[in-house]
Amino acid sequence: MPTARESLLDAALSALAGLPWSGVRMVDVASAAGVSRQTLYNEFGSKDGLARALVRREADVYLRGVDRALAELPQASPTGSDAGGTPSGPADRLVRVAEWMVGSARSSALVRALLTGCWSERLPAPSIRTTAAVSAVPAQRRADAGVPGPAELVAAVRDRALAALEKEVPGADPVELGRYCETAVRLGLSCVVAPPGRGEGQAGYIRSVLARLPVRAVG
Repeated sequence: MPTARESLLDAALSALAGLPWSGVRMVDVASAAGVSRQTLYNEFGSKDGLARALVRREADVYLRGVDRALAELPQASPTGSDAGGTPSGPADRLVRVAEWMVGSARSSALVRALLTGCWSERLPAPSIRTTAAVSAVPAQRRADAGVPGPAELVAAVRDRALAALEKEVPGADPVELGRYCETAVRLGLSCVVAPPGRGEGQAGYIRSVLARLPVRAVG
C-alpha cells in the first residue's frame, strides 16, 4: 500500500497530465490522494517543495530503470546471437539503456526535461530551496537539495554502465570502456532530441555506432 507521500506525488503527477503546474492546486492534490492539506504541507512544506519532490522522484524512477536495463542478461540464442542475429555482449546492455532513455522521455515530460534541460511553462521546473528552513522529512530534504541536470544524469548513467560492464569485460581498458559507455548514453540522448530517420531504428543506429568502437583490453 502506498504511503501518504507516494499517494500525494501520484496525485500531483496525474493532475499535471491535464493542467499546467500553475493550475495544479494543493487542495485538489490532497483531496485526490485522500489525505488532509495539513498532511500534504507536513510532507512537502509548500507547493515548491512538492514540485521538487515530484521531479526528484521522476529522476529516481529513471535511474532505477537504467539499473534494471543493465542488470538484464542478454537473451542469446544457442549460436551466441540474440533474436535479431546480432552477437550478444556489452552493446546489448547499452542499447537497452538507450531504449529505456528514449521510452522514458517519450512517456514522461518530466524525464524529457531532466534529460534535455528544456523546461516548458507547463512543468514544475526544478529549484533548490534558498530559505534556511529544513524539512523534518528525510525524503524532502533530499528533494530540496536539488535534482541532477542533464550532464549529471549522463555521468550517473555512464558510471552505472561502466560498473556493470567492468564485470562483463574483464581486462578492458577502463578509460576506453568509460568512453564507450558515455558514447552509448549520448547516442541515446541524441535519439531523444532528434530521432533517427525513417527506416533506421534507434537500436540499430546505436548498435551500428558502437560496433565501430571496439573495447580493447589493457596491455
